[in-house]
Amino acid sequence: MKPALVTGASGFVGWHVARTLIEGGYRVRLLVRSSSRDPGLDAERVTGDLREPASLAAAVRGCGLVFHVAADYRLWARHPRELYASNVEGSRNLLAAARDAGVERFVYTSTVGCIGIPAGGVGDEETPVSLADMTGAYKRSKFLAEHAALAFARDGFPVVIVNPTAPVGDHDVKPTPTGRIIADFMRGAMPAYVDTGLNLVDVRDTARGHLLAAEKGQSGRRYILGCENLTLAQIFAELAVITGRPAPRVRIPHAAAYAAALGSTAWAMLTGREPRAPLDGVRMARKKMWVSVERARRELGFEPGPVDAALRRAVDWFAANGMG
Repeated sequence: MKPALVTGASGFVGWHVARTLIEGGYRVRLLVRSSSRDPGLDAERVTGDLREPASLAAAVRGCGLVFHVAADYRLWARHPRELYASNVEGSRNLLAAARDAGVERFVYTSTVGCIGIPAGGVGDEETPVSLADMTGAYKRSKFLAEHAALAFARDGFPVVIVNPTAPVGDHDVKPTPTGRIIADFMRGAMPAYVDTGLNLVDVRDTARGHLLAAEKGQSGRRYILGCENLTLAQIFAELAVITGRPAPRVRIPHAAAYAAALGSTAWAMLTGREPRAPLDGVRMARKKMWVSVERARRELGFEPGPVDAALRRAVDWFAANGMG
């Protein structure tokens, strides 16, 4: 069996994709930077950097599958060009290396942030959307990277795109912005909330969805990997049941949250320290990111389970690792 290359295995979703492949009997190779933490997985490691094309040839050599999960996922960056270098140019570099090496299937991990959301409605893979609809450097960089992947597919390279929503569960090491919400709730550092909504999904289902995309996905097609559309208030209510902590009752108007984020982000630009409330995050919260997963169900056989068990695993993992 040819090895499957996974990028981003030192992060949350990438770690779960790699573990799911290993448990499924795949030979797995990990692309890791010299500065990356050890993911603790039984897999071959190749040192390289998406921003250095010459380092990628050895990583993709002999591989049948590539799962490009790695991304610079930050809602604030003092130097936004860093996100474009990793997410856009880095993805192009890996796509080109994989194509030149004769890789049989490339799965690119995008984000639900690249999905169009109609006003007051639920989005899907065909909802119209443009670069102008993308809020912040992270979403813009992922949108451009997704379109680079689609261009390779149009040129005949077999690329399938998955758009995970907001995965939750164990091993959220950084943590992700969604994981940070859970950890902050556990610490009692979430006294209030804004009226927004997310689509949550068990990260283990997200990983299985990647494998289904590799096996059954159509080249040049996008697949949303999600599960439950929930308001932030509903998420906090479920966390209250799990942790025994009270859910915040104060709802902050978006205008007030925006003003606080302006100050927090301005201070971050001066100090270089990540803002407590990134301005782009507050801008994103004005829209409920609710989507349909029917295409993935119909074409991939993707059947995600309820997210309450994943939230419990996240709470237990954060507590065991001193993060909540």
